Amino acid sequence: MKQRLGKLERQLFAYAHLRGLATLRTGDLVGPLRISAKQERELLSRLARAEMIAKVRRGLYLVPPRLPLGGIWSPDEILALNTWMEDRAGRYQICGPNAFHRYGFDDQVLARVYAYNNRVSEERQIGSVALTLIRVADARLGGTETFVSPAGNQAVYSSRARTLVDSVHDWSRFDSLPRAFDWIRGDLAAGLVAAPELVDMTLRYGNKGTTRRIGALLELEGVAEVLLARMENKLAQSTSLIPWIPAYAKRGRTSRRWGVVLNERG
Repeated sequence: MKQRLGKLERQLFAYAHLRGLATLRTGDLVGPLRISAKQERELLSRLARAEMIAKVRRGLYLVPPRLPLGGIWSPDEILALNTWMEDRAGRYQICGPNAFHRYGFDDQVLARVYAYNNRVSEERQIGSVALTLIRVADARLGGTETFVSPAGNQAVYSSRARTLVDSVHDWSRFDSLPRAFDWIRGDLAAGLVAAPELVDMTLRYGNKGTTRRIGALLELEGVAEVLLARMENKLAQSTSLIPWIPAYAKRGRTSRRWGVVLNERG
């Protein structure tokens, strides 16, 4: 931790705070601070290593709105994610375990942010924020809601219904089956998600396996036939069978309508 600020460090923070800058890029300080490009690189790297600013990528840094107490600062999760995606001119939505926690499906407190996006698949660290970025096609982004974090940053999350669909669609990544079926049953019973909305989300953002698994569940739950028919009509004829819960043995009674082996008991 850097205990004392030198002249250039003080000038950097004074410049950024006076102008209300949340980010600094390579070249921003050369003129205002009258330093060389090499001095600027060394200054930014020095402060990033001291954890007084946060490196987003080479040449782009987040700056705290005020000097941090104790000398160490990190952006919050939403600021880090928003800055990275804005720099890539991309779209995102927070998904998976973070969305499960947000909607009360899982009480696990996470040290990582999972986000679908249309730019990159990678693990990235920005300050103390760990990001798992999952690239998807533009057509798979949507079904979202926004909220403002305590720090005033707008976050984009998968909606409750979209999150339920993703918990079935992306089960292997999020380790969410068979729990997801209980989440869907519970939300339908409590009126937190309506069956038509869940069907719409499944048809828009699911694949064939997702549609078959959710269709089988909704039929078991007594959902209206008109909704089940909508889902069935989107499926091509197939004689192959898939397990309802992929991690369980493929044995049990079979739903021929959906081509699913109902192996809920393993």
